[in-house]
Amino acid sequence: MPSVSERFPEFPWDTLAGAKARAAAHPDGIVDLSIGTPVDPTPAVAREALVDAADAPGYPTVFGPESLRQAAVDWIERRFGVTGLSPSQVLPTIGSKELIANLPVQLGLGAGDLVVIPELAYPTYEVGARFAGCEVLAADSTVALGPRRPALIYLNSPANPHGQILGPDHLRKVVQFARERNALLVSDECYLEFAWDGSPMSVLHPDICGGSFEGLLAVHSLSKRSNLAGYRDAFVVGDQAVVSELLAVRKHLGFMLPTPVQAAMAAALADDTHVEQQRAVYAARRADLRAALESAGFRIEHSDGALYLWATRGEPCRDTIDWLAERGILAAPGDFYGAAGSHHVRVAFTATDERIAAAVARLTA
Repeated sequence: MPSVSERFPEFPWDTLAGAKARAAAHPDGIVDLSIGTPVDPTPAVAREALVDAADAPGYPTVFGPESLRQAAVDWIERRFGVTGLSPSQVLPTIGSKELIANLPVQLGLGAGDLVVIPELAYPTYEVGARFAGCEVLAADSTVALGPRRPALIYLNSPANPHGQILGPDHLRKVVQFARERNALLVSDECYLEFAWDGSPMSVLHPDICGGSFEGLLAVHSLSKRSNLAGYRDAFVVGDQAVVSELLAVRKHLGFMLPTPVQAAMAAALADDTHVEQQRAVYAARRADLRAALESAGFRIEHSDGALYLWATRGEPCRDTIDWLAERGILAAPGDFYGAAGSHHVRVAFTATDERIAAAVARLTA
């Protein structure tokens, strides 16, 4: 039997084992800023909805109840001005990583199909494409594609790892490019609630898409927005034909979000207060950590959105990882995200206040 795993690169975080061990040897323990996992409490509104729906003896549906999909439509209109959507254009997913990893396969893409990803990119874009047997090209400019016709193009704004926010002119240009070539444009908007400098827009906003969702999908997650990473709830929304096709495929494959999680997701989408409270927490951690990194000689680039600081000391990123590890701090090397990140590290500010304070003290000692 051929090995499917051979299609993939080495799992990035496995390469950090040595640095993690060195950081863990610090007398005051490790400050792990390598993964942007939420640590603050899941909001009460979600937990209460989960408990209330816990008596769920029957199977959920892949499509989920209309009330959940309407909550997603209401949220994206209320928060980001996206109008004209209907609940039938929303499909719940078991987290956004699952969707992105399986999307090319579920769309029927394979050998001979080109998938375009950002030059600095969340690794799962490439993994999903290679899983399907597609060719992958990392390019931020449409000019780099020349006359080629990609099957799938990914955008990510605010971006992981570097927090770049794409402006409306750029978004409109890529939408036009994709439509001219009959390519599906998938915009990963999981960090849309977290902008620090600038105002990100959804690719589905009428000023970007011209009032038509044709050829466009947007991916959203509650993992970061609502500290629901452990619930694995997200959704994809956009082109009705594509959403309907994904629904038809996923019904056969059994990609069902559990009923109590669906209820928690709907409740969290309807509440903005907990998001504003969490934004304030992250803003304070970001400010403290940024000041400490800069005082230690780092330069911060981009970092306009998302939950990371994109930092460099002007040296190979693995050297910086070692420097940080000697101080008990673990970050993610920029080469996880592409060759363009070879001299940067991604520093998450999602750790607890106590661990952020510990990192600050070590960086400024």
